[in-house]
Amino acid sequence: MNGASSLIRAFVDAGVNVCFANPGTSEMHLVQAMDGVPEMRGVLCLFEGVCTGAADGYGRMTGRPATTLLHLGPGLGNGIANLHNARRASTPIINLIGNHALYHVEHDAPLTSDIDTLAKNVSSWIKSDSTADSLASDGMMALTASLTPTAGSKGQVATMIIPADACWEETATLAAPPSIPARQSVDEKSISEVADVLDAATLVLLDHDGLSLEARTAAARISAKTGCRVSLSTFPARVDGGAGTPVTERLPYFPEQVMAALKGVKKIVLAGAEVPVSFFAYPATPSVLVPDGCEVFTLSRVEEDTTSALESLADLIGAPNEYTTHERRSLALPAGSATTRSVATSVAMLMPEGTIVCGDSGGGGAAFGPAQSANANSWLNLTGGSIGQGGPAAVGAAVACPDRPVLALLGDGASMYTNQAFWTQAREGLNVTTVIFNNSRYGILETEYLRLGVNEIGERAADLFDLSKPDIDFAALAMSMGVPSVCVETAEDFHESLTRSFHEDGPSVIEVRL
Repeated sequence: MNGASSLIRAFVDAGVNVCFANPGTSEMHLVQAMDGVPEMRGVLCLFEGVCTGAADGYGRMTGRPATTLLHLGPGLGNGIANLHNARRASTPIINLIGNHALYHVEHDAPLTSDIDTLAKNVSSWIKSDSTADSLASDGMMALTASLTPTAGSKGQVATMIIPADACWEETATLAAPPSIPARQSVDEKSISEVADVLDAATLVLLDHDGLSLEARTAAARISAKTGCRVSLSTFPARVDGGAGTPVTERLPYFPEQVMAALKGVKKIVLAGAEVPVSFFAYPATPSVLVPDGCEVFTLSRVEEDTTSALESLADLIGAPNEYTTHERRSLALPAGSATTRSVATSVAMLMPEGTIVCGDSGGGGAAFGPAQSANANSWLNLTGGSIGQGGPAAVGAAVACPDRPVLALLGDGASMYTNQAFWTQAREGLNVTTVIFNNSRYGILETEYLRLGVNEIGERAADLFDLSKPDIDFAALAMSMGVPSVCVETAEDFHESLTRSFHEDGPSVIEVRL
């Protein structure tokens, strides 16, 4: 066999069996290897940002990596925006980046670039000098790296930059699957120190492993015992919610809102989270969003086993097994012109049990709160702020969980970053419903512009936020890629369209003109 075949076989033997691909010439031997190993599912995407965002959605839902197959530096460059989101979410991903044969690099052919430097922006592990004999074992190193939690925001993206000659040269070398690394345990001293500071003036901030349902349950028990508050970070990577799940707050987006939410908090306990900071800098606004006089304690770091630490803390303080949960609520059927609020209401009322919701920028975030009192759901949030995540993440989530409905909530501007996702949804027959909130503008930019102290938006500035010159027909765009679509303007029509979509197989798009 050649090196490419040894790598693909090793991945399949280790349970890595999905590849989101946009290959070129330097990856043809890897494509051939996938052809010879049918257990590896190749999913073609028409843009590298769809490949990387899909791998993110897949990894968040399964806890194990998919691979991406990208073409040299430009291919990786096209995929970096959603790899940035995946890095911030600590999603396991393995990038396979084809490169020139090692002996060809020195000739500076047109597609030659510094791929390592590109990869360093989003990768926790990089390998670029594999040979045919080392390729399979290097792949298992990449798998181990992708499953190893790292400190801070380093993430769990492993990138193999693979010389073409390592793929085509022969080898007799195979590689055994590696053992899965465990999260680091939290020492008992940290747990007992935190136990001593818990009271009604304390806020426990959850992120990363602290977002698991088990961790949130333990935190709710702790709150029931001590009166402390419990909050998710502003951009939690995945939240399994719905009626019956623990009630937790969520830090808001704008810094003054965060500071208002933290008013009266004297102690913050970090449980898999980092100190809250402002998403952007603003004049006369602090970067670190910790109230004056508030002490910060660390129960567990990003890379540690926060779930076990919270469960141990709950047991140590004798926390009860009863805690406050979200109750199912009856919502009034929305009527009139479609609004962000009416769409959010219909989403909460109609989402089937087990729905996976993939968020992006735009109005979709308004449905997060109502969804916590709806049927059980998993919510994948925009973590790194790089828009264009929702559609690709929905592709990956649907591939990962074909028995669960997937709902993508996209802003009109964000959807245009990666609308190629519609084509892959149609090609693969994925059960994805996409809702596009069409207000014909980059609404968040208008808000941010005013927040910087400008009293009014001038005509030329407003032109840079305007998506109506010309108007985009999102329904027609999606239909051109094989996805049944409809455009609605009333709450009643949206409710009816969403109902129909959830009862039909395959992808669909609902454009909502707000």
